Amino acid sequence: MSLVEKRSVTIRGHRTSYSLEKPFYDELAAIAESRGLTLASLVAEIDEQRSREANLSSALRLYVLNWVKQSPSKIAL
Repeated sequence: MSLVEKRSVTIRGHRTSYSLEKPFYDELAAIAESRGLTLASLVAEIDEQRSREANLSSALRLYVLNWVKQSPSKIAL
């Protein structure tokens, strides 16, 4: 079994895919829920803000990392 799972999403009417490890995907889904967004909406937001030199999967991981770093109470010890 692969540690990375490929997922598909429609962004602005175009299908695309990204690959994330399950912990990143789970945290991304939790962030979307906490912000009152669908997962697809959050992915579209991140996609729109990312540098065109960065791929979508990397941008999603960096978003999750930054979110967790700014939320110290979420870090499990």
